[in-house]
Amino acid sequence: MDRSGFFYKRFRDHFPYDLTPDQDRLFSDIADFLTSDDHDILVVNGYAGTGKTSAIAAVIDSFDDLRPVRDDVAEEICVLLAPTGRAAKVLSLYAHKPASTVHKCIYRQKSIGSDGFGQFSIAPNKQSHKLFIVDEVSLIGIDDGGRQGTVSFGTGDLLKDLVDFVRAGNDCRLILIGDSAQLPPVGLEASPALSSDYMDGFGGVRYSSLTEVVRQQKESGILWNATRIRELITSDPYGGESFTPDELGLKTEGFDDIFRISGGELLDSLNQAYFSEYSKDDAVVLCRSNKRANRYNAGIRSQVFYNEERLVRGEKLMIVKNCYQFTGEAKGMDYIANGDIAKLVSIKNFEERYGLSFADARLCFPDYDDAEIKAKVCLDTLESEAASLTYEQQNQLYNGVNEDYSHITTKKKRYEAVREDPFFNALQLKYANAITCHKSQGGQWSCVFIDNPFWQDELTVDDLKWLYTALTRAVEKVYLVNFKDEYFKN
Repeated sequence: MDRSGFFYKRFRDHFPYDLTPDQDRLFSDIADFLTSDDHDILVVNGYAGTGKTSAIAAVIDSFDDLRPVRDDVAEEICVLLAPTGRAAKVLSLYAHKPASTVHKCIYRQKSIGSDGFGQFSIAPNKQSHKLFIVDEVSLIGIDDGGRQGTVSFGTGDLLKDLVDFVRAGNDCRLILIGDSAQLPPVGLEASPALSSDYMDGFGGVRYSSLTEVVRQQKESGILWNATRIRELITSDPYGGESFTPDELGLKTEGFDDIFRISGGELLDSLNQAYFSEYSKDDAVVLCRSNKRANRYNAGIRSQVFYNEERLVRGEKLMIVKNCYQFTGEAKGMDYIANGDIAKLVSIKNFEERYGLSFADARLCFPDYDDAEIKAKVCLDTLESEAASLTYEQQNQLYNGVNEDYSHITTKKKRYEAVREDPFFNALQLKYANAITCHKSQGGQWSCVFIDNPFWQDELTVDDLKWLYTALTRAVEKVYLVNFKDEYFKN
């Protein structure tokens, strides 16, 4: 048996289900990729319900007893990565191995640059014969790694930095896994890491895909509807067409995992999800805008949890702007990222400064093994319709903090003082019982409530990707809230 056949057999032996033709081809593609001298990147595009997760888990498991042993410790062959902490946690759960963020793996902090900005350079890759597996790559943009606030990352292109890092190692290879039907990074029409037009520019790239829904999933209403939406998306690969609401053809009848409910039924359904079937951490409402999410959060806090204070112990919160002040202080966290979920442990010392409201909080982060930090937090974003502090508010904060250090005559030293100031670095928060669909990417919940997105008479491919992404955040149950009749099959 040649080396490719050896790997292929191992993958099949570690797969616990009957293989679909797509999965069988994927195993063959990965085996050939691992033994090829011509390619070091494999892009795997797998749609929801195609068994991509199970197949990749089998590939990872198959390397366990092949691991080299050094100093009585078996070294992992696979390095598991994801763009966000939440996505890394999901990957580690299905792979049964630790996973970390791309940033933590490929960047290392340097000293402050001459412009006063914190700098992270691409780390040296000292690994040999490693297989880097990156999940949820639809989230990876081509400028995510650049300047973010007062910090700059690598060359300014996260995807390129990732490829360069892997190729700097000794015979290392990279598998990028994602779903091109999901929302692309904000501001882009497609996900670069899943686009052959973009990835071919790196050279040495192979492609594999899974499109067939596995038999075990065919009775799922969530997957039936997601597949229906995906077929519409892929029917218009260039995104130039529009669709009418009746073309969606959604269906709930005959399924026990997807339901239509009205606003009048919402409260009872939320109570059932939070207190009977799941938990407050395992159910979420997904909305099209921050304005709608604010309305849901206000209603859930007052009518479901009966919270009378602005913040209470155990409150589920979302960080809405990157913060690098705590780099290296919190276990497993390379930085606190926009979209990270936190729980409030305690809060005190409320104060008003620079026209904004602040407090001292202790937060824990479930997606990072409950790592805890103490931080100054800004409360003005909690109910704001903006994604984070507005440009005017951020300017007001900077100017106010800068004035506090006006006694420092050297411009660079004054800037460094501002950059380290706890108020300037205050974590910006939003309630997280309801969040936007964009913020949900990379995460999974047992129960998902999807708010009617209030589409117009014509729907775009971006609209369809929004609904597809929202549907595929759910593991067990979906409620479609106030969806119009014309969205459904007659």
